[in-house]
Amino acid sequence: MSNECTSASCRCGKVELQLVGAPVFRCLCYCASCQEAGRRYQATPGADPVLAEDGGTDYVLYRKDRVRCVRGGDLLEERRLKPDSPTRRMIARCCNTAMFLDVTKGHWLTVYRGRLPGDMPPATARMMTADRPQGVTLPEDMPNYPGFAGRFMLKLLGAWIAMGFRRPAVDGVP
Repeated sequence: MSNECTSASCRCGKVELQLVGAPVFRCLCYCASCQEAGRRYQATPGADPVLAEDGGTDYVLYRKDRVRCVRGGDLLEERRLKPDSPTRRMIARCCNTAMFLDVTKGHWLTVYRGRLPGDMPPATARMMTADRPQGVTLPEDMPNYPGFAGRFMLKLLGAWIAMGFRRPAVDGVP
């Protein structure tokens, strides 16, 4: 494991995540729930863009045991599409910044690309493209998968094995 640390901060700097090591995966997601959550979020005053013009959301996935909130955890607010949804999107309410998506039953944390430094390597795949907005034609500059890519699922499984099949909470996140 690389001990390299990366920070993910909200726009005003009051909330900061520390991410240790390389990400598990980087992708653009076109699923219906990411699109709906992105539309709802972007409709709030002062929201930063999380949806690209083509409907995709740029994400970087990290193991939960390699993420901790080092500042401003009390400023994080969860938003769910449905009250009983296991997926929550965390927003820094200090400046209305989308920070990350947390599949609470999962072992990974999905950080919005806009929260990370500009030198982050580019996405390697587009997933859930069957749900992309009507009329959107995607370029062939990377693989476009109609569902979840097998490579993606294998990387998640590999990360979970390396974690000893644990699903830890993220330090400092409510």
